[in-house]
Amino acid sequence: MGIYEELQARGLIAQVTNEEEIREMVNTGKARFYIGFDCTADSLTAGHFMALTLMKRLQQAGNQPIALIGGGTTMIGDPSGRTDMRKMLTREDIDHNAECFRKQMERFIEFGEGKAIMVNNADWLLDLNYVNLLREVGACFSVNNMLRAECYKQRMEKGLSFFEFNYMIMQSYDFYYLFQHYDCNMQFGGDDQWSNMLGGTELIRKKLGKDAHAMTITLLTDSQGKKMGKTAGNAVWLDPNKTSPFEFFQYWRNVDDADVMKCIKMLTFLSLDEIAEMEQWDDSRINEKKEILAYELTKLVHGAEEADKAKDASHALFSGAGDDSTMPTTELADVADDGMGIIDLMIACGLAASRGEARRLIQQGGVQVDGEKVADIDFRVSRDALVNGVKIRKGKKVFHKAIAK
Repeated sequence: MGIYEELQARGLIAQVTNEEEIREMVNTGKARFYIGFDCTADSLTAGHFMALTLMKRLQQAGNQPIALIGGGTTMIGDPSGRTDMRKMLTREDIDHNAECFRKQMERFIEFGEGKAIMVNNADWLLDLNYVNLLREVGACFSVNNMLRAECYKQRMEKGLSFFEFNYMIMQSYDFYYLFQHYDCNMQFGGDDQWSNMLGGTELIRKKLGKDAHAMTITLLTDSQGKKMGKTAGNAVWLDPNKTSPFEFFQYWRNVDDADVMKCIKMLTFLSLDEIAEMEQWDDSRINEKKEILAYELTKLVHGAEEADKAKDASHALFSGAGDDSTMPTTELADVADDGMGIIDLMIACGLAASRGEARRLIQQGGVQVDGEKVADIDFRVSRDALVNGVKIRKGKKVFHKAIAK
Protein backbone atom coordinates (compact mmCIF):
# COMPACT_ATOMS: atom_id res chain seq x y z
CA MET A 1 0.00 0.00 0.00
CA GLY A 2 1.38 3.39 -1.02
CA ILE A 3 1.07 6.50 1.13
CA TYR A 4 -1.78 7.80 -1.07
CA GLU A 5 -3.78 4.62 -0.46
CA GLU A 6 -3.01 4.87 3.26
CA LEU A 7 -4.35 8.42 3.36
CA GLN A 8 -7.49 7.16 1.66
CA ALA A 9 -7.83 4.28 4.13
CA ARG A 10 -7.52 6.71 7.02
CA GLY A 11 -10.35 8.81 5.59
CA LEU A 12 -8.12 11.82 5.05
CA ILE A 13 -8.61 12.66 1.39
CA ALA A 14 -11.64 14.77 0.51
CA GLN A 15 -11.01 16.20 -2.98
CA VAL A 16 -8.14 16.17 -5.45
CA THR A 17 -7.31 17.53 -8.88
CA ASN A 18 -5.76 15.09 -11.37
CA GLU A 19 -5.99 12.14 -9.01
CA GLU A 20 -3.84 9.68 -10.95
CA GLU A 21 -1.01 12.19 -11.28
CA ILE A 22 -1.21 13.04 -7.59
CA ARG A 23 -1.24 9.36 -6.63
CA GLU A 24 1.89 8.73 -8.71
CA MET A 25 3.74 11.78 -7.36
CA VAL A 26 2.90 11.14 -3.73
CA ASN A 27 3.63 7.40 -3.84
CA THR A 28 7.02 7.93 -5.53
CA GLY A 29 8.10 10.79 -3.23
CA LYS A 30 7.99 13.43 -5.98
CA ALA A 31 5.53 15.79 -4.31
CA ARG A 32 6.98 19.11 -3.18
CA PHE A 33 3.92 20.42 -1.42
CA TYR A 34 2.95 23.30 0.78
CA ILE A 35 0.47 23.85 3.58
CA GLY A 36 -0.21 27.37 4.83
CA PHE A 37 -0.49 28.48 8.45
CA ASP A 38 -1.72 31.96 9.26
CA CYS A 39 -0.02 33.02 12.48
CA THR A 40 -2.92 34.64 14.32
CA ALA A 41 -1.63 33.47 17.73
CA ASP A 42 1.71 32.55 19.30
CA SER A 43 0.90 28.84 19.34
CA LEU A 44 -0.57 26.24 17.05
CA THR A 45 -3.74 24.54 18.27
CA ALA A 46 -5.31 21.11 18.18
CA GLY A 47 -7.12 22.39 15.11
CA HIS A 48 -3.80 22.33 13.20
CA PHE A 49 -3.27 18.66 14.02
CA MET A 50 -4.58 17.29 10.75
CA ALA A 51 -2.18 19.37 8.67
CA LEU A 52 0.82 18.64 10.89
CA THR A 53 0.31 14.88 10.91
CA LEU A 54 -0.29 14.92 7.15
CA MET A 55 3.03 16.70 6.59
CA LYS A 56 4.75 14.14 8.79
CA ARG A 57 3.23 11.17 6.96
CA LEU A 58 4.13 12.56 3.55
CA GLN A 59 7.67 13.44 4.58
CA GLN A 60 8.18 9.93 5.93
CA ALA A 61 7.17 8.68 2.47
CA GLY A 62 9.92 10.76 0.82
CA ASN A 63 7.95 13.87 -0.16
CA GLN A 64 9.17 17.37 0.69
CA PRO A 65 7.00 19.71 2.78
CA ILE A 66 7.02 23.48 2.52
CA ALA A 67 5.58 25.05 5.65
CA LEU A 68 4.21 28.39 4.53
CA ILE A 69 3.89 30.92 7.33
CA GLY A 70 1.27 33.49 6.45
CA GLY A 71 3.06 36.63 7.56
CA GLY A 72 1.37 38.47 4.69
CA THR A 73 -2.04 36.80 4.57
CA THR A 74 -2.37 37.15 8.35
CA MET A 75 -2.37 40.91 7.75
CA ILE A 76 -5.73 40.36 5.99
CA GLY A 77 -7.23 37.31 7.70
CA ASP A 78 -8.96 34.28 6.23
CA PRO A 79 -12.77 34.68 6.30
CA SER A 80 -13.29 30.89 6.00
CA GLY A 81 -15.38 29.58 8.88
CA ARG A 82 -15.65 33.04 10.43
CA THR A 83 -18.76 34.97 11.38
CA ASP A 84 -16.77 38.16 11.98
CA MET A 85 -13.52 39.77 10.89
CA ARG A 86 -10.33 38.64 12.57
CA LYS A 87 -8.39 40.99 14.83
CA MET A 88 -5.66 42.84 12.94
CA LEU A 89 -2.14 42.11 14.23
CA THR A 90 1.03 44.17 13.98
CA ARG A 91 4.00 42.99 11.91
CA GLU A 92 5.94 42.46 15.15
CA ASP A 93 3.20 40.23 16.58
CA ILE A 94 3.06 38.19 13.38
CA ASP A 95 6.85 37.72 13.27
CA HIS A 96 6.86 36.54 16.89
CA ASN A 97 4.02 34.10 16.24
CA ALA A 98 5.79 32.73 13.16
CA GLU A 99 8.89 31.88 15.21
CA CYS A 100 6.73 30.12 17.81
CA PHE A 101 5.10 28.07 15.03
CA ARG A 102 8.44 26.88 13.69
CA LYS A 103 9.54 25.55 17.08
CA GLN A 104 6.32 23.57 17.43
CA MET A 105 6.42 22.27 13.86
CA GLU A 106 9.87 20.81 14.48
CA ARG A 107 8.21 18.17 16.66
CA PHE A 108 6.40 16.88 13.57
CA ILE A 109 8.56 17.53 10.52
CA GLU A 110 12.31 17.67 9.93
CA PHE A 111 13.75 20.88 8.52
CA GLY A 112 17.11 21.15 6.81
CA GLU A 113 19.04 20.61 3.59
CA GLY A 114 16.91 18.54 1.22
CA LYS A 115 14.20 18.22 3.87
CA ALA A 116 11.33 20.47 4.87
CA ILE A 117 11.66 24.21 4.42
CA MET A 118 9.78 27.11 5.97
CA VAL A 119 8.93 30.25 4.01
CA ASN A 120 6.96 33.36 4.90
CA ASN A 121 4.60 34.91 2.36
CA ALA A 122 5.31 38.34 3.83
CA ASP A 123 8.55 38.16 1.81
CA TRP A 124 6.62 38.54 -1.44
CA LEU A 125 3.11 39.72 -0.61
CA LEU A 126 4.05 42.84 1.35
CA ASP A 127 6.18 44.19 -1.50
CA LEU A 128 3.52 43.80 -4.17
CA ASN A 129 2.38 46.93 -5.99
CA TYR A 130 -1.40 47.02 -5.84
CA VAL A 131 -1.98 48.23 -9.40
CA ASN A 132 0.55 45.78 -10.81
CA LEU A 133 -1.12 42.94 -8.88
CA LEU A 134 -4.52 43.88 -10.28
CA ARG A 135 -3.12 43.91 -13.82
CA GLU A 136 -1.15 40.67 -13.45
CA VAL A 137 -3.49 38.57 -11.32
CA GLY A 138 -6.88 40.28 -11.06
CA ALA A 139 -7.91 39.46 -14.61
CA CYS A 140 -7.58 35.73 -13.84
CA PHE A 141 -10.39 35.81 -11.24
CA SER A 142 -14.12 35.90 -11.83
CA VAL A 143 -16.00 37.84 -9.15
CA ASN A 144 -19.06 35.68 -9.84
CA ASN A 145 -17.07 32.52 -9.10
CA MET A 146 -15.52 34.03 -5.99
CA LEU A 147 -18.92 34.93 -4.57
CA ARG A 148 -20.05 31.34 -5.02
CA ALA A 149 -17.14 30.07 -2.91
CA GLU A 150 -18.16 28.59 0.45
CA CYS A 151 -15.60 30.69 2.31
CA TYR A 152 -17.47 33.83 1.20
CA LYS A 153 -21.07 32.64 0.96
CA GLN A 154 -21.43 32.11 4.70
CA ARG A 155 -20.32 35.69 5.35
CA MET A 156 -22.48 37.48 2.81
CA GLU A 157 -25.47 37.94 5.12
CA LYS A 158 -23.47 39.42 7.98
CA GLY A 159 -21.16 41.39 5.73
CA LEU A 160 -17.90 40.64 3.97
CA SER A 161 -15.35 43.44 3.80
CA PHE A 162 -13.46 44.19 0.59
CA PHE A 163 -10.36 43.78 2.74
CA GLU A 164 -11.19 40.09 3.36
CA PHE A 165 -12.44 39.59 -0.18
CA ASN A 166 -8.82 39.82 -1.31
CA TYR A 167 -7.78 36.79 0.74
CA MET A 168 -8.46 34.27 -2.04
CA ILE A 169 -6.28 36.25 -4.44
CA MET A 170 -3.46 36.40 -1.89
CA GLN A 171 -3.62 32.66 -1.19
CA SER A 172 -3.73 31.89 -4.90
CA TYR A 173 -0.73 34.13 -5.49
CA ASP A 174 1.17 32.15 -2.84
CA PHE A 175 0.88 28.95 -4.87
CA TYR A 176 1.77 30.82 -8.06
CA TYR A 177 4.90 32.24 -6.40
CA LEU A 178 5.95 28.96 -4.77
CA PHE A 179 5.44 27.11 -8.06
CA GLN A 180 7.81 29.53 -9.81
CA HIS A 181 10.46 30.01 -7.12
CA TYR A 182 10.44 26.80 -5.05
CA ASP A 183 9.38 24.13 -7.59
CA CYS A 184 6.27 23.55 -5.46
CA ASN A 185 3.96 21.27 -7.46
CA MET A 186 1.17 20.60 -4.98
CA GLN A 187 -0.85 22.27 -2.24
CA PHE A 188 -2.74 20.69 0.64
CA GLY A 189 -5.35 22.13 2.95
CA GLY A 190 -8.61 21.51 4.76
CA ASP A 191 -11.73 20.80 2.75
CA ASP A 192 -13.06 24.26 3.61
CA GLN A 193 -10.15 25.73 1.62
CA TRP A 194 -11.05 24.07 -1.68
CA SER A 195 -12.20 27.25 -3.46
CA ASN A 196 -9.05 29.13 -2.48
CA MET A 197 -6.87 26.22 -3.56
CA LEU A 198 -8.52 25.91 -6.95
CA GLY A 199 -7.86 29.62 -7.39
CA GLY A 200 -4.14 28.91 -7.13
CA THR A 201 -4.14 26.02 -9.59
CA GLU A 202 -6.19 28.04 -12.07
CA LEU A 203 -3.87 31.05 -11.75
CA ILE A 204 -0.84 28.89 -12.56
CA ARG A 205 -2.60 27.39 -15.56
CA LYS A 206 -3.68 30.75 -16.95
CA LYS A 207 -0.43 32.61 -16.32
CA LEU A 208 2.11 29.88 -17.04
CA GLY A 209 0.22 27.35 -19.14
CA LYS A 210 1.25 24.59 -16.72
CA ASP A 211 -0.59 22.20 -14.44
CA ALA A 212 -0.38 22.25 -10.68
CA HIS A 213 -2.17 20.02 -8.22
CA ALA A 214 -4.34 20.42 -5.14
CA MET A 215 -5.58 17.98 -2.54
CA THR A 216 -7.74 18.72 0.47
CA ILE A 217 -7.88 16.71 3.64
CA THR A 218 -11.18 15.70 5.17
CA LEU A 219 -12.41 17.60 8.18
CA LEU A 220 -13.70 15.49 11.04
CA THR A 221 -17.41 14.88 11.50
CA ASP A 222 -19.55 17.89 12.32
CA SER A 223 -19.67 17.11 16.03
CA GLN A 224 -15.90 16.87 16.43
CA GLY A 225 -14.76 19.03 13.52
CA LYS A 226 -16.62 22.09 14.76
CA LYS A 227 -15.10 21.62 18.21
CA MET A 228 -11.61 20.81 16.95
CA GLY A 229 -9.21 22.97 18.89
CA LYS A 230 -11.84 24.20 21.34
CA THR A 231 -12.80 23.10 24.82
CA ALA A 232 -14.52 24.95 27.65
CA GLY A 233 -14.53 28.05 25.44
CA ASN A 234 -10.73 28.16 25.10
CA ALA A 235 -8.35 26.98 22.41
CA VAL A 236 -6.47 23.74 23.00
CA TRP A 237 -2.94 24.93 22.37
CA LEU A 238 0.13 22.87 21.52
CA ASP A 239 2.21 25.17 23.74
CA PRO A 240 2.39 23.46 27.17
CA ASN A 241 2.43 26.87 28.87
CA LYS A 242 -1.03 27.58 27.41
CA THR A 243 -2.56 24.09 27.58
CA SER A 244 -0.77 21.73 29.94
CA PRO A 245 -0.04 18.17 28.78
CA PHE A 246 -2.67 17.00 31.29
CA GLU A 247 -5.34 19.34 29.87
CA PHE A 248 -4.35 18.31 26.35
CA PHE A 249 -4.68 14.63 27.31
CA GLN A 250 -8.08 15.28 28.90
CA TYR A 251 -9.38 17.05 25.80
CA TRP A 252 -8.76 13.99 23.65
CA ARG A 253 -9.83 11.64 26.43
CA ASN A 254 -13.25 13.28 26.31
CA VAL A 255 -14.01 13.34 22.57
CA ASP A 256 -17.46 12.16 21.55
CA ASP A 257 -17.85 8.39 21.34
CA ALA A 258 -18.82 8.61 17.66
CA ASP A 259 -15.56 10.40 16.79
CA VAL A 260 -12.99 8.28 18.63
CA MET A 261 -12.12 5.87 15.81
CA LYS A 262 -12.15 8.68 13.23
CA CYS A 263 -9.63 10.61 15.32
CA ILE A 264 -7.48 7.51 15.82
CA LYS A 265 -7.43 6.83 12.08
CA MET A 266 -6.77 10.40 11.02
CA LEU A 267 -4.43 11.67 13.70
CA THR A 268 -2.41 8.84 15.25
CA PHE A 269 0.43 6.86 13.72
CA LEU A 270 -0.91 3.49 14.86
CA SER A 271 -0.82 1.01 11.99
CA LEU A 272 -3.97 0.33 10.00
CA ASP A 273 -3.82 -3.29 11.19
CA GLU A 274 -3.87 -2.16 14.84
CA ILE A 275 -6.74 0.19 14.10
CA ALA A 276 -8.71 -2.52 12.29
CA GLU A 277 -8.38 -4.72 15.36
CA MET A 278 -9.59 -1.91 17.63
CA GLU A 279 -12.64 -1.42 15.42
CA GLN A 280 -13.73 -4.94 16.36
CA TRP A 281 -13.76 -4.16 20.09
CA ASP A 282 -17.20 -4.03 21.65
CA ASP A 283 -18.73 -0.84 23.04
CA SER A 284 -17.65 -1.64 26.59
CA ARG A 285 -14.06 -0.75 25.60
CA ILE A 286 -14.83 2.79 24.41
CA ASN A 287 -12.91 4.38 27.29
CA GLU A 288 -9.88 2.25 26.46
CA LYS A 289 -10.00 3.59 22.90
CA LYS A 290 -10.25 7.15 24.18
CA GLU A 291 -7.25 6.67 26.44
CA ILE A 292 -5.21 5.28 23.55
CA LEU A 293 -6.14 8.29 21.43
CA ALA A 294 -5.28 10.75 24.20
CA TYR A 295 -1.98 9.02 24.99
CA GLU A 296 -0.81 8.78 21.38
CA LEU A 297 -1.53 12.44 20.61
CA THR A 298 -0.07 13.72 23.87
CA LYS A 299 3.06 11.67 23.18
CA LEU A 300 3.27 13.11 19.68
CA VAL A 301 3.09 16.72 20.90
CA HIS A 302 4.71 16.60 24.35
CA GLY A 303 6.77 13.40 24.39
CA ALA A 304 6.33 10.00 26.06
CA GLU A 305 7.30 11.19 29.55
CA GLU A 306 4.64 13.89 29.67
CA ALA A 307 2.08 11.53 28.14
CA ASP A 308 2.79 8.98 30.89
CA LYS A 309 2.35 11.67 33.57
CA ALA A 310 -0.91 12.85 32.02
CA LYS A 311 -2.26 9.31 31.89
CA ASP A 312 -1.37 8.74 35.55
CA ALA A 313 -3.05 12.00 36.52
CA SER A 314 -6.16 10.98 34.57
CA HIS A 315 -6.27 7.66 36.43
CA ALA A 316 -5.95 9.57 39.69
CA LEU A 317 -9.13 11.45 38.85
CA PHE A 318 -11.31 8.43 38.24
CA SER A 319 -9.85 5.73 40.45
CA GLY A 320 -8.03 7.52 43.24
CA ALA A 321 -4.82 5.84 42.09
CA GLY A 322 -1.92 7.26 40.12
CA ASP A 323 0.05 10.49 40.21
CA ASP A 324 -1.97 13.72 40.06
CA SER A 325 1.03 16.05 40.34
CA THR A 326 0.68 17.24 36.75
CA MET A 327 -2.96 18.27 37.17
CA PRO A 328 -3.50 22.05 36.87
CA THR A 329 -3.20 23.34 40.43
CA THR A 330 -3.94 26.57 42.27
CA GLU A 331 -2.19 27.29 45.57
CA LEU A 332 -4.40 29.29 47.91
CA ALA A 333 -3.01 31.75 50.44
CA ASP A 334 -4.73 32.90 53.62
CA VAL A 335 -7.49 30.29 53.72
CA ALA A 336 -9.77 30.99 56.69
CA ASP A 337 -10.13 28.55 59.57
CA ASP A 338 -13.63 27.65 58.43
CA GLY A 339 -12.47 26.93 54.90
CA MET A 340 -13.62 28.50 51.66
CA GLY A 341 -16.96 28.79 49.91
CA ILE A 342 -17.28 26.82 46.69
CA ILE A 343 -18.11 29.93 44.64
CA ASP A 344 -15.02 31.80 45.85
CA LEU A 345 -12.96 28.66 45.34
CA MET A 346 -14.07 28.27 41.72
CA ILE A 347 -13.25 31.90 40.96
CA ALA A 348 -9.84 31.61 42.66
CA CYS A 349 -9.06 28.55 40.51
CA GLY A 350 -10.15 30.22 37.30
CA LEU A 351 -13.05 27.79 36.84
CA ALA A 352 -15.60 30.60 36.69
CA ALA A 353 -15.27 34.21 35.59
CA SER A 354 -17.90 35.54 37.99
CA ARG A 355 -20.00 34.58 40.98
CA GLY A 356 -23.04 34.37 38.72
CA GLU A 357 -21.33 31.89 36.40
CA ALA A 358 -20.17 29.78 39.35
CA ARG A 359 -23.66 29.80 40.83
CA ARG A 360 -25.23 28.66 37.55
CA LEU A 361 -22.72 25.83 37.14
CA ILE A 362 -23.50 24.54 40.64
CA GLN A 363 -27.25 24.82 40.19
CA GLN A 364 -27.01 22.90 36.91
CA GLY A 365 -25.15 20.07 38.63
CA GLY A 366 -21.87 20.74 36.83
CA VAL A 367 -19.49 20.91 39.81
CA GLN A 368 -17.91 18.11 41.85
CA VAL A 369 -15.42 18.23 44.70
CA ASP A 370 -13.41 15.05 45.29
CA GLY A 371 -15.93 13.07 43.27
CA GLU A 372 -19.03 14.35 45.08
CA LYS A 373 -21.54 16.56 43.27
CA VAL A 374 -22.00 19.98 44.88
CA ALA A 375 -25.70 20.82 45.15
CA ASP A 376 -25.59 23.81 47.53
CA ILE A 377 -24.23 27.18 46.37
CA ASP A 378 -23.28 27.85 50.03
CA PHE A 379 -21.17 24.67 50.27
CA ARG A 380 -17.81 25.23 51.98
CA VAL A 381 -14.62 23.23 51.57
CA SER A 382 -12.88 22.80 54.94
CA ARG A 383 -9.42 24.18 55.57
CA ASP A 384 -8.14 20.67 56.41
CA ALA A 385 -9.37 19.36 53.07
CA LEU A 386 -7.68 22.23 51.23
CA VAL A 387 -4.42 21.66 53.09
CA ASN A 388 -4.46 18.08 51.79
CA GLY A 389 -5.61 19.22 48.34
CA VAL A 390 -9.03 18.82 46.74
CA LYS A 391 -9.92 17.95 43.14
CA ILE A 392 -12.62 20.06 41.49
CA ARG A 393 -14.41 18.87 38.40
CA LYS A 394 -16.27 21.34 36.18
CA GLY A 395 -18.59 19.67 33.69
CA LYS A 396 -17.22 16.53 32.07
CA LYS A 397 -13.87 17.76 30.88
CA VAL A 398 -12.28 20.33 33.17
CA PHE A 399 -10.36 19.20 36.25
CA HIS A 400 -8.43 21.31 38.72
CA LYS A 401 -6.62 20.81 42.01
CA ALA A 402 -6.77 23.36 44.83
CA ILE A 403 -4.40 23.30 47.78
CA ALA A 404 -3.88 25.67 50.71
CA LYS A 405 -0.33 26.89 51.21
